[in-house]
Amino acid sequence: MEGGGGESQTKFNKYAAACAIVASMISIIFGYDTGVMSGAMIFIKDEMKIRDTQVEVLAGILNLCALAGSLLAGRTSDYIGRRYTIVVACVIFMLGSILMGYGPNYGILMTGRCVAGIGVGFALMIAPVYSAEVSSPSSRGFLTSLPELGISIGILLGYISNLIFGKLSLKLGWRLMLGIAAIPSLILGFGIVQMPESPRWLVMQGRLKEAKKVLQLVSNSTEEAEARFHDIKVAAGIDENCNEEFVKLPKNTNGEGVWKELLLRPTPAVRWILIAAIGIHFFEHAVGIEAVVLYSPRIFKKAGVTGKQKLLLATVGVGLTKFTFILISTFLIDRVGRRRLLLTSTAGIVASLTVLGSCLTIVEYHNGQNLLWALCLSIISTYVFVAFFNIGLAPVTWVYSSEIFPLKLRAQGYAIGVAVNRLMNATISMSFISLYKAITIGGAFFLFAGISVTAWFFFYFLFPETKGRSLEEMELLFTKGIKATNETLQHQPTARSDNV
Repeated sequence: MEGGGGESQTKFNKYAAACAIVASMISIIFGYDTGVMSGAMIFIKDEMKIRDTQVEVLAGILNLCALAGSLLAGRTSDYIGRRYTIVVACVIFMLGSILMGYGPNYGILMTGRCVAGIGVGFALMIAPVYSAEVSSPSSRGFLTSLPELGISIGILLGYISNLIFGKLSLKLGWRLMLGIAAIPSLILGFGIVQMPESPRWLVMQGRLKEAKKVLQLVSNSTEEAEARFHDIKVAAGIDENCNEEFVKLPKNTNGEGVWKELLLRPTPAVRWILIAAIGIHFFEHAVGIEAVVLYSPRIFKKAGVTGKQKLLLATVGVGLTKFTFILISTFLIDRVGRRRLLLTSTAGIVASLTVLGSCLTIVEYHNGQNLLWALCLSIISTYVFVAFFNIGLAPVTWVYSSEIFPLKLRAQGYAIGVAVNRLMNATISMSFISLYKAITIGGAFFLFAGISVTAWFFFYFLFPETKGRSLEEMELLFTKGIKATNETLQHQPTARSDNV
């Protein structure tokens, strides 16, 4: 069956999938850097004799630097293109990994972490945007969620690296954990240049011949490619009948004036889109996932698990759970829909965090007693929390926010969302130890549960369903009321031809 404009709804374009997979590999390196730090911090603290406050700063500084990196990446990708922005991210990652692997003292280690953080900002911003721009509506959810799958793979590899290199000497082990990420960064940098540029960015530069050629590769038929090309030209303000190979466009196609349209004089629809994008990125980390990813060894220790190897082994379970449910979600997101997954996921997060907070409170109250049932339930509820988070909130955050902005505003609008994401990530990373010392570790997770309840209502009232919609239709969705958009979707199951 075909939708309007000749777009096939049943075929899956392998070339577009390959492009998205390669672009998403940068996320594996970022995920590795996040996961490996959870174990590396144990050994770094032992060797350098640093305080808990310094550990928090080391954990969170990456995300503060990523905030700056994501904002830089938005403008960079508008200027040099999506593909070369990924190359820049690879180079920055490589430099950061080398500095961290060298790490003779806390200062150099922090510098390397900051450099890597800028690379993280670039990677988180550009991979989903590139994937969204080469894919069609029928597979966009799947392809755009691949970066989040890459992060989960990286985190799992980081946990496994902790187990392997943790057996080496104190001086060598953690340095290998952190420094080895430079190798895949270098290899990926060379691989990225073999990929095509985003056809939408090419059209925005007036390079119509190149854009049409790429669309022929990522579409299932000539008719589909022509339909997509037509829609992108219209959205870019180019005459739909224009057959020139190159068209000179106004200067603002490189991103000038976007901030005014986003922040100073937004239309009602753009304002709603921006609030939705900022909100979902805020809540992704405000529910406390970073506390589990980075500090799971401490959580399990509080629950009663003893010994470094046992702690690291329990942490691998977190990584396996994350990978498994992210993988499942990639196949559900285009079938079930973004909204339903998001609401189900958030409800599960509320329940699991409430159980985890209760168990940790009981263990802390009965200090010194061996409560096996509470220990087991703490570990199980941690895994359930990770499962619910990764079946919905994690992938939908990146898919939803990368597809709802209009073409001209997409890169820099999405960059704002990523900046908020990194700010919240840094806030949780750098405050969790202080937080649980102030209100107990159980109290910290009760707080996260309360935030999750707020998130559920935010998503319910402000998020229309985008499944099956072309990127062209997003602004129209956010112009209507949420009830109207969801009812309309039920009566229009077949997406129109893909656009911007």
